[in-house]
Amino acid sequence: MTEASQPEQRAREGVRGWLLLLCRLLIVFQPLSLAVTASSVLNALFVRGAPVAIVLILRLAVVAFGVAAGRALQNLRPDAPALARLALLISAATDVFVYTTPYFPSNRLPGDTTFYVAASLAYHGAWLAYLARSKRVRQTFG
Repeated sequence: MTEASQPEQRAREGVRGWLLLLCRLLIVFQPLSLAVTASSVLNALFVRGAPVAIVLILRLAVVAFGVAAGRALQNLRPDAPALARLALLISAATDVFVYTTPYFPSNRLPGDTTFYVAASLAYHGAWLAYLARSKRVRQTFG
């Protein structure tokens, strides 16, 4: 296969498998998750004030960045894996911040925060490992 036909071959194959799942999680699941969370936090906005609003805006920005990364992966942009890695790192850092600080209201039981942080880090770490080691990602994005 010649160098000129590789982009055409990638475009025909598209995004499949685990990479497609990652795209869907970034494009669909994260915004839906934020929408559910934001709707449950709106009442606390008037009680807790600016800190909740700032964290909510931060989470919105992180989700928007994740959607951009998912779209870049889906559209086979050359730097999409790097953008997705950055989106996952920022999302993990935001989750840890939200789970470990009192600024964002939650219904977690006392002592459960450690489990939430561990689950979030495992989720993001698994996707980061996939992006780093996947043969499909290397074949698709070079």
